[in-house]
Order: sequence, then C-alpha cells, then structure tokens
Amino acid sequence: MDDTNEGDPDGTRSAPPPFRAAVDQLRAARLRPQIEAEPTPAPKRLAPFAYALEATVVDGDQDLADGRLVLLHDPAGHDAWRGTFRLVTLVRAELEPEMAADPLLPEVCWSWLTGALQARGLTYGEPSGTVTRASSHYFGGLAERPAASQIEIRASWTPREGLGGVPEAGAHLAAWCDLLAQVAGLPPAGPGDASVVTLPQRRGPQSR
Repeated sequence: MDDTNEGDPDGTRSAPPPFRAAVDQLRAARLRPQIEAEPTPAPKRLAPFAYALEATVVDGDQDLADGRLVLLHDPAGHDAWRGTFRLVTLVRAELEPEMAADPLLPEVCWSWLTGALQARGLTYGEPSGTVTRASSHYFGGLAERPAASQIEIRASWTPREGLGGVPEAGAHLAAWCDLLAQVAGLPPAGPGDASVVTLPQRRGPQSR
C-alpha cells in the first residue's frame, strides 16, 4: 500500500493474520487461460486494509471484458458490511447491438453475479450494486465508427468468514472470474478444467 515500503509494497506483511491469509488465497488462485490478472494498487480510504486485482478477458489480440476486484478488511467490523471483510467489484464489457437492446439485460447481468457465487456454493451477505448500460454514437470526423454499447456492473458483498475469521477469498475470486467470462461471452469452464494459469506477482508499484 505504501510505495515507500520496498519490503512490503502492498502492506500485507503488517496486516492482521486473517487478511494476510485471504490475500494468500487470492495470490494462489488459478484462473482460466483467457483471463489475465495481476495485482494493482488498492484504494486506501475504503478500509484499513485493502488488496486489489485487475483482470482482462482476452481472445487473441482482442479484449472482451475487464474488471477490478478489491478485498477490503476492517478488523473492528463495519456496520454496513455486517462483517470484517468486503468484496468490491467493477466489470465492463462491450455488447452486441441485439444484446444491448434487451430490456431485461440489467436484471440478467445481476443474476450472473449472484448465480456465479451460488454455483460455487458460497455464502455471502449484504449484496448491493448497479448495472449500467451505455451507448456511444459517433459524429463528424468519427461518423464512420459504428455505434457501440457497453455494460458496467458495480457490486459489493460480504463474504462469510470461516475458521480464524478468514473468508474463502480464492473461491470468491473464482466466482468473479466466472462472471467476467460470462459477460465476455465465453462458454462455461468444465469441472476439473486443467487449462488454468497462476496469478503473476506484482511487478512494481505502478504495474499496468
């Protein structure tokens, strides 16, 4: 978190054990090969301790979707969270015109998030968020560009804390990646899919 602390660039070594354990789960997570993820500087004002990842769904040289997942921890607890941990996410993707025109799209996208958590057997509380659909139309010197639509999901939820007050952070990351893949239009990963990769370690304070 403090870039001047070269021995502890993301502040996890000095954090409470439950937070360190949750971050270790995120670092050890294994993702689908189409999802490229790496640590990114975390927001410092949302909680005493925070760890963030950003990810992109890639198909060849095309980015299909991208997002950010932030793990927050307040050892004293937080009334709005009803717990000591909170997960916060932003997911974005370009849409096909037919899909963008679907009036039920926001409800469907929100169900993708809750469904991804439920499919992993995860217990969580206090979910909240927004689904925003935006369209861009180009004029003048940009008039040749086709109209574009984008969906944006912003959400947060409280993961259940297990033994030692540690949430199943790795499983929540896997569910979040399932959401990313679904928004990007990828087929579901089969059980036992071995074509996965390990998250890279942060390269430096200003990675990406």
